Amino acid sequence: MKIATWNVNSIRTRLAHVGAWLETNPVDILCLQETKVVEPDFPRAPFTDLGYSTYVSGQKSYNGVALISRTPLEHVSTGFAPVLGDGVLDLDEQKRVITGVAGPLRVVNLYVPNGSAIDSDKYHHKLRWLSVLRDYLQALLHPSDGSSVACLICGDFNIALEDRDIYNPEGRENLVMASEQERQALRAILDLGFADTFRKFTEEAGHFSWWDYRAGAFRQNKGWRIDHHYVTPDLYEKTIACTIDPAPRQLSQPSDHTPVVVELSL
Repeated sequence: MKIATWNVNSIRTRLAHVGAWLETNPVDILCLQETKVVEPDFPRAPFTDLGYSTYVSGQKSYNGVALISRTPLEHVSTGFAPVLGDGVLDLDEQKRVITGVAGPLRVVNLYVPNGSAIDSDKYHHKLRWLSVLRDYLQALLHPSDGSSVACLICGDFNIALEDRDIYNPEGRENLVMASEQERQALRAILDLGFADTFRKFTEEAGHFSWWDYRAGAFRQNKGWRIDHHYVTPDLYEKTIACTIDPAPRQLSQPSDHTPVVVELSL
């Protein structure tokens, strides 16, 4: 099974790119972030024509996540509230979470808030969001019936977990997406039992999934690795590849992110 994550920075703007990529790379599940469109206006037909089902949580102009699956998904839900209750409804106003079950696997697709700037209101909102995400994942991993769940979480985490995930980490402690508090919040989530599939196969620095549009960042490979696939131990053993595909970032008017693909022997 192949699963891809891709922040497309507007699905309607990047629809041709996504469709062409799927034809060449017919993954089983494509997890999209920053779709920037309300659900009724999501362009489902091109995906249906390619044999995919679509599951969408969207809002106008901002945020938005979607699951594009070759086989129908079960137990699809959006936001934190279906799992954690109404106390987190305010966090669900921004559409950033969608999950569904494909056979033995639960996929959680995330668009983590950016945080704007260190110590800003948006930064503290991001830290709270990550704390609630940990509670949400813990509940998914340990259902009330006592069963265990094989789980993959992926998406745009807006966090470079290590210095080797940034082209130039100097001064990173003062940068949003690389501050110690953000990294600690992500590590607390990984401590639930998740492992980084990309680092199972690639140890060296210099591999990135996002490049700023400005100053020729992509051409000079001045990027950050902030798009991730994390899996539970049973899935980690079955992970046979995880790669970053830079090709879509070379296209005209691309997203500033590029797809990251994980392959599992399920």
